Amino acid sequence: MGTTAVDVQDISKRFRLYYQKYTSLKERVIHAGRNPYTDLWALRNISFEVQEGETLGILGMNGSGKSTLLKCICGVLRPTSGQVVVRGKLAGLLELGAGFQPELTGRENVYLNGSLLGIPKSTMSKVFDEVVAFAELEQFIDNQVKFYSSGMYVRLGFAVAVTVDPDILVIDEVLTVGDERFQRKCMDRVHTFQQEGRTIIVVSHSPDQIRSMCDRAVVLSDGQMIAHTPPGEAVRIFRENLLQAGSVLRASATATTQTAGTDPEAVAVTEHGVAPEASGAPSPGIEAKPGPPSSAERAMANEGARNGTASVQITDVVLTYPGSDERPYMVTGDPLSVRIGFIARSRVSGVDFFVELRDGTGRQLLRSAAGDLEMHFDLEAGTGEVEFSYDMFPFVDGTYEIVVGVESSSGGVLVDYRDPAAKLEVMHPGKALGTVVLPVRIGLSTTSSDHA
Repeated sequence: MGTTAVDVQDISKRFRLYYQKYTSLKERVIHAGRNPYTDLWALRNISFEVQEGETLGILGMNGSGKSTLLKCICGVLRPTSGQVVVRGKLAGLLELGAGFQPELTGRENVYLNGSLLGIPKSTMSKVFDEVVAFAELEQFIDNQVKFYSSGMYVRLGFAVAVTVDPDILVIDEVLTVGDERFQRKCMDRVHTFQQEGRTIIVVSHSPDQIRSMCDRAVVLSDGQMIAHTPPGEAVRIFRENLLQAGSVLRASATATTQTAGTDPEAVAVTEHGVAPEASGAPSPGIEAKPGPPSSAERAMANEGARNGTASVQITDVVLTYPGSDERPYMVTGDPLSVRIGFIARSRVSGVDFFVELRDGTGRQLLRSAAGDLEMHFDLEAGTGEVEFSYDMFPFVDGTYEIVVGVESSSGGVLVDYRDPAAKLEVMHPGKALGTVVLPVRIGLSTTSSDHA
């Protein structure tokens, strides 16, 4: 890399939204050609560069300007201001059926799309069989495309785009169309392009796809670029933007955070997660301490839903992870501490504390309970704190809810709880997909054989 393949220079794009449409000559004469309208700025002052061999992802909610940006890059739309400089042959697959003429056959549309991409007919004839084979449309290539299914449309359009040997490939939200096998086939071709050093710009609503494919990503919101960062950071910003737009239910209050490792009394969880101490004694991973968090720790009482007899009342919850005084999110794999401040109204025997982790849909991902470790606390009247410590938080990027509670050791009668107690933002900087990231070692052994 080093040479700029696509240079987007401060582009803006304006559309006019007309209130009425005058169709007759009489209406046009009466209104003297005046038609009231409102300016809609689909893009405002967008600037970034894509280097040769780089894969750039574009994230954003519906209406954020993603498709308009790609059309400006491909030359389908002309920016109202600014310019786009493209160096190399560009092939774009902008939308379902773009550039297809329904009355023409698939064969005729292959040549038509090739001509739109600047490919001579003689060159298209050489790769025609390869296009049809990739699209798997041998039986239907001479049928009119108006009879094609949506999957057949995309297969043919993608086959043309990747077979004409482009230097720059632009794909707009079409990799998720078609069956799973064909999606893998498309992704394999994209990976081949990456290995060959081609430049790729892709729009997707799948954050996991952006993180696994891309070297960098742009995040758009209301026509403005709010981030141009590595994909893991871009996914976090995109999801934060969804939260601000109300696409994800917010917790009713937040818990403050503090840098991990600053408390000299912090205790890490044991290797096997089992505490051998007797009832009521402190244990690695879950620790009861006297006194609530100080004001310097910036602990705040959470007003989430609660329940119970209030003989033991949860007063506050504090999340601790590395860098929490500098950023509002933690990184996958970092240690996490959940501190639960409480007040006992009187002496209480046999209570257990627990912590639950839920995803954005409310699905429970984790439950850590003192009772599961045979830890049952006898509390004197007064204030205190319980700390749950995790050596490594393995979950990938997303927004999680922390639920905390205290229950009786016998029968699990709920005494008090907070639901939710806190919201936790997580950013995964790597390319691993799934729900969790676990450390793994991979080894290869081979046996060579000599052939005569």
